Amino acid sequence: MKMGYILTPTERMGKSKLFRIFLLLGSFFMILLIIIYWDDVASNHFYLHNVISGSQSSHLPSNVRSFQNQNEEPVYSEKLPFTSDVEDILHQILEFTTKGNTVLNEHKDQRITNKKSVTERLEENFRGYDWKSRHSTNSNRTHSQIERKQLVSYTCTSSSLDFPGKNRTFDDIPNKELDHLIVDDRHGIIYCYVPKVACTNWKRVMIVLAESLEHQGMPYLNPLEIPREHVHDVNAHLTFSKFWRRYGKFSKHLMNIKLKKYTKFLFVRDPFLRLISAYRSKFAIENEEFYKSFAVTMLKRFTNHTDPPKSVVDAFVAGIKPSFSNFIQYLLDPQTEKHAPFNEHWRQMYRLCHPCQINYDFVGKLETLDEDAEFLLKLLKVDDLVQLPPSFHNKTVSSWEEEWFASIPVEWRQQLYELYEADFKLFGYPKPEKLLQD
Repeated sequence: MKMGYILTPTERMGKSKLFRIFLLLGSFFMILLIIIYWDDVASNHFYLHNVISGSQSSHLPSNVRSFQNQNEEPVYSEKLPFTSDVEDILHQILEFTTKGNTVLNEHKDQRITNKKSVTERLEENFRGYDWKSRHSTNSNRTHSQIERKQLVSYTCTSSSLDFPGKNRTFDDIPNKELDHLIVDDRHGIIYCYVPKVACTNWKRVMIVLAESLEHQGMPYLNPLEIPREHVHDVNAHLTFSKFWRRYGKFSKHLMNIKLKKYTKFLFVRDPFLRLISAYRSKFAIENEEFYKSFAVTMLKRFTNHTDPPKSVVDAFVAGIKPSFSNFIQYLLDPQTEKHAPFNEHWRQMYRLCHPCQINYDFVGKLETLDEDAEFLLKLLKVDDLVQLPPSFHNKTVSSWEEEWFASIPVEWRQQLYELYEADFKLFGYPKPEKLLQD
């Protein structure tokens, strides 16, 4: 009988050593390949525009560019060539490089020199603005910004006021609550928009800066030329809430890096005046969407109209619409938020923009809109590119506050203040003592 050849111990050791060498070489080249790929992703997908490099949008893959080659109907790509498991892969790389240092040291020509963390390497590819190097000649505006930001910080850390979500971290914020944070990668800007606080025109500014919409093959240059229906189209802006679908489990890492490197701003206004403005624009005039979604509920719940007209046109012809008092009742009713969160037009500003989790660089106010806008655009060094359009309609002045709340019982006013107290204190609006007194 012919016997099979049996390897000697020496031969087995040699083949085992050879296998380990091939395994090590294969792993090494795979790591290099992934690192090279990652560098390409970092330099092409997450970029900033500056005066040295100029616009880099032409170097982006077609499905990364915002509305490139689009005319009247913008289309935003919903998927990037980026694996949702990238975080796991990168952690495996880091684990391998840590545990394999001893083996790699035996092969000095194959040593991996880049031992920085993924976050550190990512941050190097983000060129944010250095606000410390920017000194404004307008000391009053600079001082005002310092005071506003200090007040937000104090309120967020003070134990004197508690409100929902105050003490959570940014990573704890659900993705659906990040839909108001608009990102402009071209200039390194993040804008949190608050409805009823000049957000339509600020959205127009962000579209111009990001070049995210085109008309007849060219990006819009004049904010006022952008149709209103496009301004509020969810596809017209890149928001943090879209990151999860694009970057998977790595999305919060990217958000944190951009929050650290980009310039972040928001605009706020007196909470009660914002509510008056919301009522005037959504219920005092014909608005089919808000009539069906909210007004019908108010009429059924707080008036004797158990079967309101089906359309807002028929309702207005019949002289039927919710009063401002009905609107306040709706806000104070615990059943309202059991059904769904407040609509963005009357949701608290801190719930939209998360000032205790996001360290905003600039806090603007509607009451000083023109001055703040001019100051901000100069700080961003984009005042030569765009200006905030003037707002002429639907201005709610402070002198109307007492008139509008005259029909509201004092007890309701006090409850309403408690509901919006965090907004008053975070952003420095005085407590409306006259309205809250018997």
